[in-house]
Amino acid sequence: MTTRSSVGTVPAPTNPPSVGTSDDTLFRKVTLRIIPFLFFCYVIAILDRNNIGFAQLQMKHDLSFTDAAYSLGAVFFFVGYVLFEVPSNILLHKYGARKTFARIMVLWGTCSVVMVAVSNSTQFYVLRFLLGVFEAGFFPGIVLYLTYWFPARRRAGALSVFYAGVAVAGVLGGLVSGWIMRGMDGVHGVHGWQWMLAIEGAPAILLGVIAFFFLKDRPSAAPWLSAGEKRRLEDVLANDGKPAEHSHSLLAAVGNPYVYVFAFVYFCLTSGILLLLFWMPTMIREFGITDIVQISLYSAIPNAIGAVGVILIARRSDRRNERKWHFIVCGAGAAAALALLTSHGLGFALSMALLTAAAVFIYAAHPIFWSVPASFFRGSSAPASIALVSTIGVTSGTITPYLIGLIKTYTGSMNNAFYFIAFMLLLACTAMFFALRSERARSLHKA
Repeated sequence: MTTRSSVGTVPAPTNPPSVGTSDDTLFRKVTLRIIPFLFFCYVIAILDRNNIGFAQLQMKHDLSFTDAAYSLGAVFFFVGYVLFEVPSNILLHKYGARKTFARIMVLWGTCSVVMVAVSNSTQFYVLRFLLGVFEAGFFPGIVLYLTYWFPARRRAGALSVFYAGVAVAGVLGGLVSGWIMRGMDGVHGVHGWQWMLAIEGAPAILLGVIAFFFLKDRPSAAPWLSAGEKRRLEDVLANDGKPAEHSHSLLAAVGNPYVYVFAFVYFCLTSGILLLLFWMPTMIREFGITDIVQISLYSAIPNAIGAVGVILIARRSDRRNERKWHFIVCGAGAAAALALLTSHGLGFALSMALLTAAAVFIYAAHPIFWSVPASFFRGSSAPASIALVSTIGVTSGTITPYLIGLIKTYTGSMNNAFYFIAFMLLLACTAMFFALRSERARSLHKA
């Protein structure tokens, strides 16, 4: 007899844990308690990370920045983020989520508010670097934190909410940031972009304080769970797989080849996200729309549908308790949609449909992907392993946008960029396929 697992088809265990409809009420209670709050925190994080893209519309003029100077400041964020992501996740495992998330949000919010005083390039570079340092570890920390509350077969659905948050922040950020920059420009002698960075950063400070009192590190410390619910949750999580033994967490993570396989997959996935974040308006303009307001409105369509699609696909992955083929279908589907966008004479409606399909599949692949390393890495090395995957993968932010820009500059078209990202997504599918068919993956996912 066989049963579906999160990595494919494996032999059925003799006494499989009961994690079915009888537990739906329990996990619905857990979800409603922690997911909405963390989702709102993540939306603020995305706003504070990406609002510099709106700020540069005014900032470059006000501070006499060249495009190169602005781009360098944007890169400094990723430098700080990459350097401190692993240490942040290790601290979360050691000191708990409420202290770690409180520290992260209060410090990044304070850094954003201090941006109101920026008057030269040096201050801008330093604060962007510090923002990366302070925000480092937030999303991989969420990935790790969810392993304390959800078994592997329910985790993609929970993670899907956060990737929906990326799309929601993309829709809301333009409206809110633009209104603040225009409406607050010159108030008390402060530029609109400075007001925008401060106003959007302030909620993170308040959320950090709330997180310290609201979040609980483990189910055993949750007063909103009954004694029976705590025991049941602990039993489900205990039966979710046997921890691997590791002598040293960071050294074990660095020496684990699967860390680099998953990091490569994540690098390819984030390259797809960056294509959407930085180049979607350019794509829509090449579809024949020239008015900037119409471009903004049309840009909301792939993000809005993507927010819904990511949740539906991830929940289906959870219901089927299957990751490998859901991921491959999403990656291959996005690659096919991008490749078809290079065809001539598609028309605006079909082009938008293909762009929307690419967005849905790229967004949906992320929570499915993250449910794998969150289950794959066990024991004391899990925090460092998850953070290292994210750290290496997120370096795409310093490479991919520049490469796409070069392609666009030298060819005058986005077509080769579509082929490039499509190829990266197919490589991600291939790497995931071989990683999850290995005997090691099979043994770690036996329930």
